Amino acid sequence: MGIGLTARRIRRLVFVGVIAFSLLQTSYCVDAQQVPDAPEPHISSTSSPQSFFARWTSFYEKDWKGRTASGPAPARRGLPSPLNSPPFPNADWSYGGSPTLGEADGNVYPLQTAINGATGRTKIYGWIEPTANVSTSRNRNYPETNDIYSNRIELGQAVVYVERLPNSVQRDHVDWGFHLTGFFGTDYRSTTNRGYFSSQLLDHHRQYGFDPVLEYADVYFPHVAKGMNVRLGRFISIPGIEAQLTPNNYIFSHSLLYAIDPFTDTGVLATIQANDQWVVQVGVSGSHDVALWTEDAKPSFMGCVSYTTKSVKDNIYLCANGINDGKYAFNNLQMYDGTWYHKFGGTWHMATEMYAMYQREVPSVNGPILPEKGTNGANCRVGMKTCLAPEWALVNYLNKQLSPHDFISFRNDFLNDKKGQRTGYATKYSEATFMLSHWIGSTVQIRPEIRFDHAWDRKAYDEGTRANQFTLASDIIVHF
Repeated sequence: MGIGLTARRIRRLVFVGVIAFSLLQTSYCVDAQQVPDAPEPHISSTSSPQSFFARWTSFYEKDWKGRTASGPAPARRGLPSPLNSPPFPNADWSYGGSPTLGEADGNVYPLQTAINGATGRTKIYGWIEPTANVSTSRNRNYPETNDIYSNRIELGQAVVYVERLPNSVQRDHVDWGFHLTGFFGTDYRSTTNRGYFSSQLLDHHRQYGFDPVLEYADVYFPHVAKGMNVRLGRFISIPGIEAQLTPNNYIFSHSLLYAIDPFTDTGVLATIQANDQWVVQVGVSGSHDVALWTEDAKPSFMGCVSYTTKSVKDNIYLCANGINDGKYAFNNLQMYDGTWYHKFGGTWHMATEMYAMYQREVPSVNGPILPEKGTNGANCRVGMKTCLAPEWALVNYLNKQLSPHDFISFRNDFLNDKKGQRTGYATKYSEATFMLSHWIGSTVQIRPEIRFDHAWDRKAYDEGTRANQFTLASDIIVHF
């Protein structure tokens, strides 16, 4: 399938979706008086005679020139935000599987503003992310992710969200939300679940693919502790600093730690705000990266606790993720993860993550049992048909805000894939990356980077032909 043909189809689908959604918004619009946290619209749909496309382009013109309307900060309860977003991906120390409890949805998007002036709570938005890299490897940069193809210009992500966030600032009534995603690009490799259109990757190894990455419903219960959100559906695996959706990351390329850990889970998760400093999460999934209707699905425990100091300078987030009998299946990783965020002064902060993972009874690469499609065997001792396959990793980000539109990030990363079950090569890896992020208004982000990777025990880059890899890369994220 050619890229041009795919792009035309995407534009048609987006256009049809916009028209349908516009009609929905007209008939189902929540009165602004009922939404205390609704932001002031940039463009009023009733006061402007402009066409839909004129309103859309006008948003960008005003945004890039710094003339967008700004109202009072959205209401929130609890601790203040430690960071500025932009330029950083998030304003708060993040936890997965839930909107940040006590934080209002103050986001305003170009497309939604053009549709109805951003007066409702249901929103349609997204981004397009072209990418480019120059590498010393000839064919593959893997396990560098997401730019696994060497020396390419690609479409990393074209993403459309339809979303309604529950109002978790108020504590008067039960509220609800939902999220639907259409995701296309080379990065579908980092979201694919067995059973969700997975033949694109597992059977056909396509460079480009589509995945409905996130489909879930949220219900917010205000009277449980200081608020509880229950999420049901498919969502991003809850621990960690990085995520599959590129605007949520500090750096364009991903850490080695991220490249091999779980991507998404399907299940139910309760996130409880015990008080301003403590958040507790507990839930059940069908194991990692598999649909509930596949034979690899099995009930798995998820549990996390997040603690933030009163100064908001530190946050610790500990998770046990996907815990079951640990027997080998498609990405049935037993994951124990810890994240620590720390802020130095007004403009510096760091983020550190470490995990240990394993699977039991993984087929030996020299044995008679074939691994499942999309997985690797383990380098077991001679004579063993199966064995335990563990791995551990550590990553640190050091980040400095330079201006309201710019920050720099330096990442150090180490991975020990002891049996080679995750990357295909039993070796230790390290990488170091330096990146500059620049925003044009609040809708375009550019992230050039320079990166060096090394495999310590054997050649593991460029399909096992190189021990070292040097890359120059960048992406551009255009929000709509």
